[in-house]
Amino acid sequence: MTTTQFSDLGISQDLVDALAERGITTPFEIQTLAIPDGIAGRDVCGKAKTGSGKTLAFGIPMIQRLSKAKPHRPTGLALVPTRELAVQVCKELEPLAATRGLVFEAIYGGSPIEKQIAALKRGVDFVVATPGRMIDLIQQEELSVADLEGVVLDEADRMADMGFMPQVEWILRRTEKKHQTLLFSATLDGMVGALISRYQTDPVTHEVESREVTVAEMEHRFLAVHEMDRVRVAARIVEASNKTIIFSRTKWGADKITGKLIDEGVTASAIHGDLRQSQREKALSDFQDGRIKCLVATDVAARGIHVDDVDVVIHYDPPSDAKTYVHRSGRTARAGESGVVVSLVLWDEELEIRKLLRRLGMKLPIVEVYSNDARLDDLMAWDPADEAA
Repeated sequence: MTTTQFSDLGISQDLVDALAERGITTPFEIQTLAIPDGIAGRDVCGKAKTGSGKTLAFGIPMIQRLSKAKPHRPTGLALVPTRELAVQVCKELEPLAATRGLVFEAIYGGSPIEKQIAALKRGVDFVVATPGRMIDLIQQEELSVADLEGVVLDEADRMADMGFMPQVEWILRRTEKKHQTLLFSATLDGMVGALISRYQTDPVTHEVESREVTVAEMEHRFLAVHEMDRVRVAARIVEASNKTIIFSRTKWGADKITGKLIDEGVTASAIHGDLRQSQREKALSDFQDGRIKCLVATDVAARGIHVDDVDVVIHYDPPSDAKTYVHRSGRTARAGESGVVVSLVLWDEELEIRKLLRRLGMKLPIVEVYSNDARLDDLMAWDPADEAA
């Protein structure tokens, strides 16, 4: 069977060339399915998880179809649940947009509104926005949705979970022009289903079976560690890997772990809700670009972090439940790659972890390690089933 290329999907040659320049030639499944309908002007519902490649699935049709905008009156809009996702969508699509001379702008709270107003005044063709800041700008009459030709609702299920649906609908009700709507979500029922029936016209639905790698496909290591040695074990794992995300249950804990890792000579940054937006953006871009090896995140802050080449996830603190374990762990296995998931287990957490293993249906031992253990340098190289706790 021949592999589908971007050039097979009806994409203009200038955009195919711009993708190829970035080493992107073979589309993911959601892109193969959604892009031709998007380019044809159809409304599209895409059922796909984070990490499935959906940013290009909506970005390419929008860039190919949109007209240049007048100041304060963008022709394209993507609504997203988090500030981090707004920044990441822009970063991913800007090189393609530049091919067409289109200007993208991320608009979100926690960042100076004056700067965003100045950009809109200069002229922005496509806005990637969180709902709250979008409404602020509409109410201040600095942004009009009257000329929108294309609207994207990205991670609609998460916008519903975070209580943003009333704001999303407030914005959609104010669009005047007939426009195309592309919606992407991990689920298409409940509030998301209501949104589809109200604001999409005869949408074509594409479902991609989740390539969010299952628990069975990931490599898991449950390591019994001592409190005084725990950060050194984490540091040794980070140093042997390319990119690592460490999970902490609390913001305070994330800062403390980051400080200790830096003391051990590891390049690391924390990311959580108490940091200024500029600090969060710097941490994320330093991590994506390889200036730091490790991001220490809380569960809430990790939502919307889209980094494809994370090879290790460390549960520094145990997850609150099996669902959180799977969600955290999925950060390492994006876009078809596999990765290692490490749980650092203190003696008083063993009971909790054994319960978690049962809920996940995993039969793995908890292996005692110290920071001078050579096995930490290549976690894939040894099989925990051969070990006894």
